[in-house]
Amino acid sequence: MKTIENYNDFEQLMTQDKPILLDFYADWCGPCQTLLPTVDKLSKVYEGEIEIRKINVDQNKELAAQFGVRSIPALFFLKNSEIVDKTNGLQTETVLREKLDSLLN
Repeated sequence: MKTIENYNDFEQLMTQDKPILLDFYADWCGPCQTLLPTVDKLSKVYEGEIEIRKINVDQNKELAAQFGVRSIPALFFLKNSEIVDKTNGLQTETVLREKLDSLLN
């Protein structure tokens, strides 16, 4: 799974046509680390269909602020550059799959 390192990475991601899942996390966040293997697995399952990216909130404070991230992990589901769904906290793989599948429909 790729990481958005800076605002330019984010801008470049927003120019493509695929749906997007943004995972805002921090290295010190226990629930974020618990969720990471699931999101990583889903990035492989949906490869070529949905762009799944991690964003470290400590390194990308401006992006976290732009999305109004108040608690992590925070996942944002985007279609046509618009936020269509979001979750906070630990999520099951089943819930995430349902949300990702709905992005494709």
